Amino acid sequence: MKKIILASNSPRRKELLAKSGIEFAVHPSGYDEHIDNNNFSYAKIENIAYNKAIYVSDELKEDAVIIGADTVVVYNNKILTKPKDYDDAFNMLKTLSNVEHIVVTGLCVIDKYTNETKVNSVTTRVHFKELSDKMINDYITEYKPFDKAGGYGIQELPPEFIKYVDGSLENVIGLCTDTIKSMLTF
Repeated sequence: MKKIILASNSPRRKELLAKSGIEFAVHPSGYDEHIDNNNFSYAKIENIAYNKAIYVSDELKEDAVIIGADTVVVYNNKILTKPKDYDDAFNMLKTLSNVEHIVVTGLCVIDKYTNETKVNSVTTRVHFKELSDKMINDYITEYKPFDKAGGYGIQELPPEFIKYVDGSLENVIGLCTDTIKSMLTF
């Protein structure tokens, strides 16, 4: 059986992968991602996932299958990264109020046993309801979403925030396990 490595320290990715029944170990990637947030492209996000996976692949002396991922929130072709502070989180959520945006996760699977690499991405459409300043303030105060792209974690949002989710909810959380499973079949 091939050893699978998740190149991420994200508790959400670890939880999703564990729930899917895939046995894996964690080796966080030290790749220093820098995102130019002005212009979104699938290639850019997929490249970050690839670089995270290749960083771990280069560190490992043993054969393994490495999974790299990067999730971004995109509105008006602009990437909303992790907020720097409270005001940044507030402004991001205010921007997303009553509009549709997309969440894209770039994925890379490197199989060191066969020297094969697969790169893919998953897109989910999310539409928030009209968010009041109080709703936004209460959410930020309670959940402190400063480590989450777009300033929110969908799994912790109150139901009154979400109008609809079109696509994989797991993708919005950080890792679409159905896509990963299909990528693991080399």
